Amino acid sequence: MNTENQYRNRTLDQISEKDVGADLRVAGWIENIRDHGGVSFIDLRDMYGVLQVVMRDTTLLEGLNKEDCISIEGVMEHRDEETYNPKIPTGTVELEAHKVELLGKVYKQLPFEVMTSKETREEVRLKYRYLDMRNSKVRDTMIFRSKVISFLREKMTGLGFLEMQTPILCASSPEGARDYIVPSRKFKGKFYALPQAPQQYKQLLMVSGIDKYFQIAPCFRDEDARADRSPGEFYQLDFEMSFATQEDVFAVGEEVLYETFAKFAPEGAKITETPFPIISYKQAMLEFGTDKPDLRNPLRIIDVTEFFQRCTFAPFHGKTVRAINVHAKLSKGQHEKLLKYAQSIGMGGLGYLEVLEDMSYKGPIDKFIPDDMKAEIRDMAGLQALDTIFFIADTEVNAANYAGQLRTEIANRLDLLEENAYRFCYINDFPMYEYDKDAKQMIFTHNPFSMPQGGLKALNEKEPTEILAYQYDIVCNGVELSSGAVRNHNLEIMEKAFEIAGYTKEDLQEKFGALYNAFQYGAPPHAGMAPGVDRMIMLLCNEDNIREVIPFPMNGNAQDLMCGAPSEVTEQQLREVHIKVRA
Repeated sequence: MNTENQYRNRTLDQISEKDVGADLRVAGWIENIRDHGGVSFIDLRDMYGVLQVVMRDTTLLEGLNKEDCISIEGVMEHRDEETYNPKIPTGTVELEAHKVELLGKVYKQLPFEVMTSKETREEVRLKYRYLDMRNSKVRDTMIFRSKVISFLREKMTGLGFLEMQTPILCASSPEGARDYIVPSRKFKGKFYALPQAPQQYKQLLMVSGIDKYFQIAPCFRDEDARADRSPGEFYQLDFEMSFATQEDVFAVGEEVLYETFAKFAPEGAKITETPFPIISYKQAMLEFGTDKPDLRNPLRIIDVTEFFQRCTFAPFHGKTVRAINVHAKLSKGQHEKLLKYAQSIGMGGLGYLEVLEDMSYKGPIDKFIPDDMKAEIRDMAGLQALDTIFFIADTEVNAANYAGQLRTEIANRLDLLEENAYRFCYINDFPMYEYDKDAKQMIFTHNPFSMPQGGLKALNEKEPTEILAYQYDIVCNGVELSSGAVRNHNLEIMEKAFEIAGYTKEDLQEKFGALYNAFQYGAPPHAGMAPGVDRMIMLLCNEDNIREVIPFPMNGNAQDLMCGAPSEVTEQQLREVHIKVRA
């Protein structure tokens, strides 16, 4: 049986100087055309590389345009030495064309130059994404994405996890973000939902006796876009383990992430060694002003509330006061820009002190600090000559938030971030509940199915806001890569936990019936997490926008500009699913 391909017998990465003198057939797209009068050159591109084609018979070029898809037969030859191209692997050879077959013609004017598509407006790039992906940089990102996902699968399988697929059509959940809902044709007035995450199904797999599960899971949430969040859908490395503790999950998560980043990060990148540091939510909010700290930033926030209650600076009295010490002398212009930034995020002002060479202070707050307390603030903040220390005073929540934003802004303005580094940490010990002033009741702060620390005893005896959950995140460079938890598999604890948040036993049975029923048949302790694949690849590619690493992303307004989604449907389609669109 003759298996020779009629379009090509080599891909362009398989061509080398060893092929000189051989008859070859290659195929791809015309990246560039150069007519040198009597002889013409084409740069032919396929997925694997670029090859120069020389056409000494100029009739072969007739009717051809950039981005036409063609097949070429010819003989491989050496290039003239002065025309070598060291930028490509095939830069010392070229194909002399003897026959050209036009496979796919370009009928319309190209919306942009493929080689420079990344400089085109995003809306145009997304509308013609199939052309954008012909750009070598965009294409290489998609190939890179495929390799990372393949490695993740390999790694999880090697750790004994079983890959399983959970349903895409499922029941709507009242928790979390907004669902995408799908009307049922067979059951009038009822709806499926696309899964926000495989949360309940993976827990049911644990009840079924599957010991370790994973999947590269598609998740669907009707929420607005951000630079690190794609609207509509995203993928996560979802995994769950039976008979597992928080520490067991940490060990798997950090092994998989460390090895993935060690393999795929840019050359010379510094990666946090395992075990990753573990920072409590309370500590994170104090030291970093966020539960997503960027540990490349050397600045730390300190609490100076008690100190300033003993000073005579009235505006700080009765408020939470946080401070950030910067080992740098700032100019008047830098102070003014930071003040404007502080005001832009809602702060009334920005107090500061400058440390002079003799370790005395200069600044608007200096006169309000008694002389016998000046050494105290020096020791407390680790002040050195020529340092600048900033003060943020507000409610506890606002002070943390403002200090966190200011810490990031200062580091960016002064170029303090550690370069080519991936700094991981776990954030744990999240509060189980918070008080919602609008609803006038306790609500869950995170996943309601997390196990409360202290179990039933804590739920019965502690103030709800004092109860911590076995809930944790993995953060890298200020980006939340994953959330996870030790799950609440005990019915008695679950009923009490939901009761505190205003749910009755009947609510549990109605809204979370599958889990509630399953947990009556001997559920094992289980725990897991789900690192975001898209975010992981965004970090590895040093991209600021997550849409750059997704093959066919929606735009920031949750529209598929290429295929026209969301779109209208026919009246017949609406009737079939018993839907009427209201004006």
